Amino acid sequence: MRFIFIVQGEGRGHMTQAIAMYQILTAKGHEVTDIVIGSSDRRKVPHYVSEQINSKIHALASPNFVTDAKGKSINIWKTILRNALKSNSFVKSMRQLDALVQAQKPDVVLNFYDFLGGVWHGLHRPALKFVVVGHQYLIAHPDFPFAKNSGMGKLLLKLGTAITAWGAHEHIALSFRELPAMEQKPEIKIWPPILREQLTKLKPSNGDYFLAYLVNPGYGEELLRFAEAHPDIQIQAFWDQKGKPDPWQPMPNLVFFQLNGDLFLQKMAECRALVSTAGFEAICEAMYLGKPALMVPVEGQYEQACNALDGEIAGAGLAGSSFDIQELIVFMNKAGTKKNYEFHLWYSKRDALVEVWLYELSQGVSRVKQLQA
Repeated sequence: MRFIFIVQGEGRGHMTQAIAMYQILTAKGHEVTDIVIGSSDRRKVPHYVSEQINSKIHALASPNFVTDAKGKSINIWKTILRNALKSNSFVKSMRQLDALVQAQKPDVVLNFYDFLGGVWHGLHRPALKFVVVGHQYLIAHPDFPFAKNSGMGKLLLKLGTAITAWGAHEHIALSFRELPAMEQKPEIKIWPPILREQLTKLKPSNGDYFLAYLVNPGYGEELLRFAEAHPDIQIQAFWDQKGKPDPWQPMPNLVFFQLNGDLFLQKMAECRALVSTAGFEAICEAMYLGKPALMVPVEGQYEQACNALDGEIAGAGLAGSSFDIQELIVFMNKAGTKKNYEFHLWYSKRDALVEVWLYELSQGVSRVKQLQA
């Protein structure tokens, strides 16, 4: 089968999921002709994506989050206004996307939670299979834990998720833990995380440093303050901060690296624990490697508040409100270090689920072609 991917460019989670899916599909003889990544002025496509994907990569303007002046919290209303003002550029992107699909004639388009991709499919309804992939689609499950005290956040999460999946034939809902199938909604398939092949080849060890991942560079100031106050705690961090050298070591116990997929995984395999904003993918990688995590939701991003709760339930570590590594140290001393066997058992079922999905998908593609004939 021929595939085109559409990938949200916010953070690294959706892009690493796309890399992992690319590895799975091409290893099985399928073709991924093009990768469309939703970009913005705030974020560019990281080099590690093009290094691990041989398909042609297209960066198209797509709706994205707007942060505060410090590059830290998400401002929902400014996000809505800024994206509304850029609607003309998004219309142009949809035309480019549609022209690409018309030229390549894929059998399947996979959308990794990109808003542009959802709107494009909802309006154009091409004769192909449209499948969406992401942890967010798990919100339809009755066991999904919604964070409290944010009715507007919950509403916007549901609305945004629906937009990305407008007219989708299937939803692949990624989960930290095994959950019962949704028989009343068979189009929603519950899968373990889609992790990159490189991760499974690493041999974890216990280093002397904590690894930090900052999806928004504004959290760097918070980490700097903590490192200055605790010179005995070693920290190595990854961020996406323009204008800084790579690496940048502002003090003896703290060093920052620009985003680098392979280096990040290697550092995670060797660290004591992970301190991260509560993105789904980084937490899953830490769980696979047996590294406890302090999960700090990005301010104003309701989805990450839900992720932190769900991660706690799944045994990933501790949900926190700040990058206070001492909280994680106390948690680790109480909980001890142990391998998450339930997570590894759940993850081991991925390949079988992929095989069934590809078979059923091929049958659906055949039916679409028969109707076109």
